[in-house]
Amino acid sequence: MEIPYTVKNRPDTGLYNAKLGVWLFLASEVMLFGGLFSAYVLLRVGAQPGEWPHGWLNVTLGTINTMLLALSAITTLLAWAALKVNQFGKFKFFHACTMILALTFLGIKSYEYYDKFHHYEIQLNDGKFADGHFESAVYVNQATKAEVEEHSFHGLAFTQIAGGATNNFKLASVTIHGHVVEHRAELMDMRSDEAKKAVHHEMTVAASDIKRIENYGPRHTTFTAIYFTMSGLHALHILGGTLVIFYLWGPGSRMWKTDPERFTNRVEVSGLFWHFVDLVWVFLFPVMYLT
Repeated sequence: MEIPYTVKNRPDTGLYNAKLGVWLFLASEVMLFGGLFSAYVLLRVGAQPGEWPHGWLNVTLGTINTMLLALSAITTLLAWAALKVNQFGKFKFFHACTMILALTFLGIKSYEYYDKFHHYEIQLNDGKFADGHFESAVYVNQATKAEVEEHSFHGLAFTQIAGGATNNFKLASVTIHGHVVEHRAELMDMRSDEAKKAVHHEMTVAASDIKRIENYGPRHTTFTAIYFTMSGLHALHILGGTLVIFYLWGPGSRMWKTDPERFTNRVEVSGLFWHFVDLVWVFLFPVMYLT
């Protein structure tokens, strides 16, 4: 049975089925991201003065990612245009460029996440704050009193089973590359003159001096929570779109030989989704990185 309107436009909407479906899907996506952007605005407006961070994200990396997505929007359009003029080879080239740009974007985003999960804020017992990137931690075996240096943070204590024996380790000290400030408010604006003049160096903090230690993950502040939620959801959309583009570039491209017009429509539909993802980042970048 032949499915109607896979190529021919519907008389009621003027669109073929797939294009109508993706526009309806994108309408739901607008509501999804619109709700998240609204939540961001309300959270920021409701924050007390001095409690909303500034300059916590790398503007240079954000700018590079913006350029990458802008270029990918062009290459995915050129891939569709190549099919419209029966240039399948150029389609393969431009879609390959789109995938490379997308994967580079995800690689940079992964590095940003890695940086945040290795960046720690340490509240000291004397009221000061040590802030910097984690380098190592020394743990003490509670049974043998032997010290073990770890290059990943395992919390204030952890248990390890080795050789049939259970070993309990307790944190002795943490070494970070950072600096110490008198008040937490000094860490909230990394664009301030004081923050720019701060000298970062390797420092070791004894566990007995630590009141609280936490990385810059989603639970750290309201800002990091909404940042990881919105950018993470966007990154998942990038990944999903990349997989669709890969399918159309690879095994799905066999349809070009049997039904080229329908295949061209599939590429157009994937391009519409990709342009939406690009548009979301156009709003995410200034809201998260530049304000």
